[in-house]
Amino acid sequence: MDKIKRNRDYIALFMAVFAAIVFILIATFSYKFAPNNPLATDYDNLLKAPCSQYFFGTDQLGRDIFSRILYGGRTSLLIAFLVTAIISVTGIVIGAVSGFCGGVVDGILMRISDMLMAFPGSIFTIALVSFMGTGLVNLIIAMSLTGWTYYARLSRSMVLSIKNNNYIEQARLGGANPIKVLNCYILPVIIPPLLVYISQDIGSKLLTIAGLSLLGLGSQPPTPEWGYMLSEGKEYMNSAPWMLLFPGIIILINVIVFNLLGDALQNVLNPKKSAI
Repeated sequence: MDKIKRNRDYIALFMAVFAAIVFILIATFSYKFAPNNPLATDYDNLLKAPCSQYFFGTDQLGRDIFSRILYGGRTSLLIAFLVTAIISVTGIVIGAVSGFCGGVVDGILMRISDMLMAFPGSIFTIALVSFMGTGLVNLIIAMSLTGWTYYARLSRSMVLSIKNNNYIEQARLGGANPIKVLNCYILPVIIPPLLVYISQDIGSKLLTIAGLSLLGLGSQPPTPEWGYMLSEGKEYMNSAPWMLLFPGIIILINVIVFNLLGDALQNVLNPKKSAI
């Protein structure tokens, strides 16, 4: 039974990775798949319902929604991946250093983390973007400044649980400096479990980006982006529901895929925990 379960876990992981790669490739090479220019207007087909010419219909300017969704994936996924990479690397490094060094270093780094965590992340991000100005660059900066604390806390707790293990003590006695101990003996142990949270966080960041763009704090016209397409679509919810429906479905599917990827990684990397 254990072997059958392991095989199922690996199949689930393969399918989740495959689905994620497909979405990434479609977004990356959207210019090859999009049937129309996402910025081109067609005033003869304003708010046209889905048809053979426009698979997902058109918006208020006659732009092809299907093409805009494909191009919008490049923006939304790029930001989600970039923000997740920044906050995960920053948080893991800070947490590992804090847990490994302890003492004053740990106290200072964790107090900074506590101060940032005292404010709800979404509200802090909205406040920063409002202060710095709207736009994708400022959105990335704001999300990166507020999102690393969770990874710092998580990696710190993992380092504290293993830093006194025998093999690490032996490395210290063998003359390994602190940087080598962190790079060679601690980070390789804590990063694989963190991949579960990183993959699921990509889906979370997609929702956050969409929500901020829905409020007008993210992508600005005419750049195609899923969240901003939702913002435009809500104005025509009754007359052209496809403007809101299709971008929302695409966001939902992507979030589900990355959450399933995280679950599959959890099952493969930590089968005992997943069985509980």
